[in-house]
Amino acid sequence: MLNNYMGILNLNENETNIISLTKSRPLAAIPIAARYRVIDFVLSNMVNSGLRNVGVFTQSKSRSLVDHLGSGKPWDLDRRLNGLFVFNFGFASVSLNDVEMLWNNMEYLYRSKEKNVILSPSYMIANIDYIKAVTYHEENNQDITVIYKNIDSGTNDFLNCDVLNIDENNNLLSVGKNMCSSNSLNISMEMFIMKKDLLISLINNCIQTGSYSTIKDAIYKNFNGLKVKAYEFKGYLQCINSISSYYKTNMDMLNLKTTKQLFFSNGPIYTKIKDEPPTKYSNKSKVNNSIIGDGCIIEGLVENSIISRGVIVQRGAEITNSIILQNCQIKENSKLSNVIIDKNVIIDKDKQLNGAAEFPLVIEKRALF
Repeated sequence: MLNNYMGILNLNENETNIISLTKSRPLAAIPIAARYRVIDFVLSNMVNSGLRNVGVFTQSKSRSLVDHLGSGKPWDLDRRLNGLFVFNFGFASVSLNDVEMLWNNMEYLYRSKEKNVILSPSYMIANIDYIKAVTYHEENNQDITVIYKNIDSGTNDFLNCDVLNIDENNNLLSVGKNMCSSNSLNISMEMFIMKKDLLISLINNCIQTGSYSTIKDAIYKNFNGLKVKAYEFKGYLQCINSISSYYKTNMDMLNLKTTKQLFFSNGPIYTKIKDEPPTKYSNKSKVNNSIIGDGCIIEGLVENSIISRGVIVQRGAEITNSIILQNCQIKENSKLSNVIIDKNVIIDKDKQLNGAAEFPLVIEKRALF
């Protein structure tokens, strides 16, 4: 167990290509897999690896995230000592970067008793055992270890993610961007392991010189003076940085093998508990290869889809290859295919909405069709 490590979740993430789902919430708070949020995966990974001091640094639009995290009880972080700390910059400048966010709360780092840090974003969806990564980091006596996954796909997966160029000994040589032009890439998971004093030094240097606005840039562009190695993660990974990657990640969870690996391989994924009744299915309902949350009423057809809590699907409605978020109503005889519907949307009867697997149609929160 990593008793001498603390976790920092840096939620200063690029939301440019997923803005239709982040207008009223941070990326970390986007619902996923019918009952979870994006942040649940990395937070559960840290807790399962023994971290008991986790700081979450977020900016504006954080009401839903703060409500979801609460006191940290679902992750066993509601503690008298240490626990979950949420730093919300809802009234700060929209241009505030992660270096400034951390620098404004250096007291948190100074007062924490742990000597080491695991720094991570939320949008890397995986079930990772940080103990193995830390063991590798300590055995190699590195200043910084960055976690990556090798992919052999030339598709649009991980588009615009950081790519690590490493030698045969996993030493970091340079960092680029994924343009989906190569069939073998080392995708950075933007997870860094280092001593807390080194992180503090990097933050102070960035503020003093103004050289870098993000921690990862300070590492990537200044690692010649540091011993930096890369640790390979070999499990399931997706980066939710666009609508298409969000859609694909949810659809992947309909595969039982993927679901078992993602939710149970290195410990369970925890989330906020909501005491809702079981879903009610009518005699004429038909559900095939789908994930259905609690508190739903299903009277129509649901196939290859993710249905979140409290959704009502009326008679004659057909939902295929789609993602329906909380408290939506799909009225009689409506037909939905390859769509993402945000929370509290009402689709009127006899409507037909169609997207494509590569470009799903997105209906924003509280819309009325």
